[in-house]
Amino acid sequence: MASHVISARTPGVFYRRPTPDAEPYVADGASVAEGDTVGLIEVMKTYREVKADVSGTVSKWLVDNEDEVTIGQDLLELDT
Repeated sequence: MASHVISARTPGVFYRRPTPDAEPYVADGASVAEGDTVGLIEVMKTYREVKADVSGTVSKWLVDNEDEVTIGQDLLELDT
């Protein structure tokens, strides 16, 4: 099985949940389809969705919820 990494396209704070009380967009080990939202990056109160660019299964999160991220930083790894 091959792996694929989804990276941040903007700097900011990464969120795995749409709101603090909500379930994560994607649980550990869950399957995602191309185009599914896997998280948000917030910069100056502007939220940008992070979408899967391939289909696969989440094998490992490389950042935690509310971590600051930089452009190009790896966010999660998918088994494809």
